[in-house]
Amino acid sequence: MCRSIKTLRPPVLPEEATEEDMRAAALQYVRKVSGFRAPAAHNREVFDRAVAEITEATRRLLEDLEVRGATRRGSAPDAA
Repeated sequence: MCRSIKTLRPPVLPEEATEEDMRAAALQYVRKVSGFRAPAAHNREVFDRAVAEITEATRRLLEDLEVRGATRRGSAPDAA
């Protein structure tokens, strides 16, 4: 499912994922699940809301993931 969605976490993506990257992945997911490339006018609000909620969930996921061997965003390596 959704083979065109790319992995957004390091080290697969060498730089931090942008809001645009996360929104594009969310849009692909909603399109796949709903079966609509573009919703009809009467479904636009719910479609857009789903994209926004999934984008936010993706942002939280990427912020909270701990990738072993990688320095967490915004944190300095431990001084020993």
